[in-house]
Amino acid sequence: MNPRPTPPDVDRVAAAKAAVAARRARAAVKHSVAGRSRTALDVAETAWAQPGSAEATLRVTELLTSIPTLGPTRVAKIMNSLAISDRKRVGGLGTRQRSKLRDYLVGRAGGEPARLVVLAGPTAVGKGTVSAYIRENYPDVLLSVSATTRAPRPGEIDGVHYYFVSDEEFDRKIADGELLEWAIVHNSYRYGTPRPPIDTALAAGRRVLLEIDLQGARLVRQAMPEAILVFLLPPTWDELVRRLIGRGTEDAAEQTRRLETAKVELAAQDEFDVKVINRDVSQAAQEVVELMAVPVST
Repeated sequence: MNPRPTPPDVDRVAAAKAAVAARRARAAVKHSVAGRSRTALDVAETAWAQPGSAEATLRVTELLTSIPTLGPTRVAKIMNSLAISDRKRVGGLGTRQRSKLRDYLVGRAGGEPARLVVLAGPTAVGKGTVSAYIRENYPDVLLSVSATTRAPRPGEIDGVHYYFVSDEEFDRKIADGELLEWAIVHNSYRYGTPRPPIDTALAAGRRVLLEIDLQGARLVRQAMPEAILVFLLPPTWDELVRRLIGRGTEDAAEQTRRLETAKVELAAQDEFDVKVINRDVSQAAQEVVELMAVPVST
């Protein structure tokens, strides 16, 4: 058998340029969906009408993960329910699979707005600051107040920032089923989310924001799968370190321990539906609130 001829250098260069152009075109499509300038349904319809388009070469998983509120975990469940392989490209779907995907995207577009958002993230990322901004500037959003067994920090008000309770009172809330979730945070104090106020607000049609830790977010997902889980990220690791040290609420040993915890927490970000980078508090708050107007479906 004769050896396969090596293509001329000019062909390899042209092929490389074409591959780069194709990746950029697919990235632009995903960006348009993430930015809500196009719908996923529009991208799918374009892919099926134009087989050679960037839309057609996009993997179905890439299309779905571009949709705000759909993270990898939820997309995996959707792909399984649609019986579509994660290797399939939108343009390569068969008639039956196209019908299933179209029905899903149409149904999602007409779904109920997401009214429950869970905000979590690593220590010192600014969850409390973003939540406070939402409380002050979006009064129609109910910010759930957590219960905790730790003492108030300077400036914190009982019933506004947290319900500061004794260990005995926290035990009673657990026993009476009053907590949606609870966890021991940083191996020291317990935090929990009172459920009655949330149920009452959702029943009245209000939008609700929960600002909790990573463990709590996972428990809320189990108890209320319709919730959108948002992971708040720092612009950089160095900025996270600066914020933690700068607030001056922990000694050096505690700062070191919390930074080690933050590394573990950051590794879990792909479990969440949406990632928001906290470069600017007002912008991050706006992105979180906007999610409450986005129809969702699992």
